[in-house]
Amino acid sequence: MNNELRLFVKEALEKNQSRSSIKDALLKAGWQEQEITKILNSFAEVDFVIPVPKKKPYLAAREAFLYLISFITLYISAISFGALIFSFIPIWLPDALDYGRGVSTSTIASLIVAFPIFLVLTRALHKGTEKDPEKKESKVKKWLTYVTLVIAAAVLIGDLITVLSSLLGGELTVRFFLKALTVFGIAGSIFGYYLSDLQKEEKES
Repeated sequence: MNNELRLFVKEALEKNQSRSSIKDALLKAGWQEQEITKILNSFAEVDFVIPVPKKKPYLAAREAFLYLISFITLYISAISFGALIFSFIPIWLPDALDYGRGVSTSTIASLIVAFPIFLVLTRALHKGTEKDPEKKESKVKKWLTYVTLVIAAAVLIGDLITVLSSLLGGELTVRFFLKALTVFGIAGSIFGYYLSDLQKEEKES
């Protein structure tokens, strides 16, 4: 919720300005009607000397459920996609001593089920925050985002350490490098996406 807008509305209500006049003034100043209505509705229409804020549940159980499922399907999709690439590497680079185990059907099934669910939920949650900007302050979302960033950062650091250790030990093969590159690409993409999302929200707030 925009603090500048909220402060203006609060001060205007304290000076006994009508809600319609406050809304008209803000619309002329370029504020969106949706933002204005949201702020005005956050104050109760009661007879008191100062504006009374409404008490609201911070996050509906529905949003918490959707965020949890969204991040769970993200983890499943990332692991399944990595496992799928790992399965193809021995096919692309055959080794006489190691033919690999082929592509796992459970890996493909996990990716087919989890990834579309992740995309649908992410799109639905994004639309929800566009309609109600206050949902961007969801504590559940922020906690899950930071946990995801920590996990992704740990994977990236571990991946780089493993590659460097193999390089220094003279055990770095093309197969191993491609697997490490796959892990780095997946974890790096997740880290970059959610970090930029957090930075965008901080700028908007």
